[in-house]
Amino acid sequence: MDGHSRLVGWLKVALPLFALAVLSSLFLVARSIDPEGALTLTEAELADRLREPRITAPAYAGTTRDGATISVTASVARPASEGGASAEAVRAELATPDGARSTLSAAGLRFTSDAAQAVLEGGVLISQSLGYEFRTESLTLNLDRSGMESAGAVEGFGPLGQLTAGRMALTPADGANRHYLLVFNGGVRLIYQPGTSPDTP
Repeated sequence: MDGHSRLVGWLKVALPLFALAVLSSLFLVARSIDPEGALTLTEAELADRLREPRITAPAYAGTTRDGATISVTASVARPASEGGASAEAVRAELATPDGARSTLSAAGLRFTSDAAQAVLEGGVLISQSLGYEFRTESLTLNLDRSGMESAGAVEGFGPLGQLTAGRMALTPADGANRHYLLVFNGGVRLIYQPGTSPDTP
């Protein structure tokens, strides 16, 4: 057997042994995990979680049929007895295909049992990338198609000044241009103040 053949035969044995030694050393130097240290809930907290199931810091993200993106985060979420789910300290964002973006924050939220809508309630703040900022008591956000609608009166600011209305809705415009309309109705009142912003006294 020549020198080359002997070298190849030796490498066939040595290289697998070397690889095995490297893997063994990785396991030996790795930090050991303390099973007891991984448990961060007390017995009382575990019993409370079993009695009242909930998810901490949940996040939802999806895309509507018309191409808008929706994201929802909350401090905590719970299953609802009548179906669906509820959440607290909610922040949501709707980005429509025309480039507009609406950011919503509310004290609470209810997902409908069919998961087609999310009802924000307990005081809702709506900030729109077009320069609008409004408050309303309750607002329904569609999850399967772009759109949202307040349950009652809204008040706030827009590019033209201070505005109040009995209802507000974001709906797709007619046609194939994929634009969306922010519609106010039900006794609309506008105090014309060019250049007004939410920080203006």
